[in-house]
Amino acid sequence: MDTTFTFESESLYNVICGIGDSQVPFWETRLKVKLIPRGKSLILQGDNDYVRVALETFQRVEENFRKRPDKSNFSVFDIDYMMNQAKDASKGWPTPGSAEFESGQNSGDWTPKEKVFVTFKGKPIFPRTKNQEHFVESLKKNYITVAMGPAGTGKTFLSIATACRMMQTGEVERLVLTRPAVEAGENLGFLPGDLTQKVNPYLRPIYDALHECIGFEKTTEYISVNKIEIAPIAFMRGRTLSNSFIILDEAQNCTLPQLKMFLTRFGKNSKMAISGDATQIDLAHGRSGLEKTVYTLRGLNGVETIFFGREDITRHHIVEAIVRRFEENEGLFEKR
Repeated sequence: MDTTFTFESESLYNVICGIGDSQVPFWETRLKVKLIPRGKSLILQGDNDYVRVALETFQRVEENFRKRPDKSNFSVFDIDYMMNQAKDASKGWPTPGSAEFESGQNSGDWTPKEKVFVTFKGKPIFPRTKNQEHFVESLKKNYITVAMGPAGTGKTFLSIATACRMMQTGEVERLVLTRPAVEAGENLGFLPGDLTQKVNPYLRPIYDALHECIGFEKTTEYISVNKIEIAPIAFMRGRTLSNSFIILDEAQNCTLPQLKMFLTRFGKNSKMAISGDATQIDLAHGRSGLEKTVYTLRGLNGVETIFFGREDITRHHIVEAIVRRFEENEGLFEKR
């Protein structure tokens, strides 16, 4: 069976086919059909049932794209995420006859409602998944939000983007950004320089997110007038943080007493975001307090925990595959 699908948007066609049609083999493997690019169209060849599935796939992608407010950020990740919602019970790509595909339920109706922030370069930042959107909504409505999940799910970046927006609108007066100064399985010894130079290597991811959101110059300016404070968690003791958006990153490397100390710094008119990945603990076994804290805070009014999964990983697609492989082999390694 041969049929042709013509895209309304050339930008969507370019996202799907890639530069020099480099993405076409990917879709041929996924959809089990032969694809021949022609202008803004694709000629679909193959088994009748699979051609029908492929045609329906592209129609649903185009329908979703038409409704999205984040068209300029649309990528293969968004297509993959959308279609993964339509996977059948065997966890494979939608196939002819699968109930989920035939019914059309969960087939990619989700689109982000509103942007989180507009960067200094004018680039809008949108949630990329349902869990990311839920996380941003929780940051707005709750006092304290805890984000648990694997690397690359946007926990730190979305916290900082939301904080920058709230500071921009006057909802908070400053940002307080902190994380534990713990090496990732290495002993770096004594680092040279003053306090700022010593802790900077540990806080680099926070600086990177700030530079992307508000730029290097504005970050430097805000730090100089104390509108942004970046420090290791050890320097939080004894303080009351009011009118602030407080972010704790890499919380899996905090002990239970450290997390208790940090949580009790909360002052009037403040927001707090805590993020961590329980699979990347650099402390001795049993010393991390993150999961114990999440259990302790369950059901507390004004506190919510958002759990991210592999499907929320928005870095390069190979990161999701790496995380999946480690999860699959975790039990094997523990036996040895």
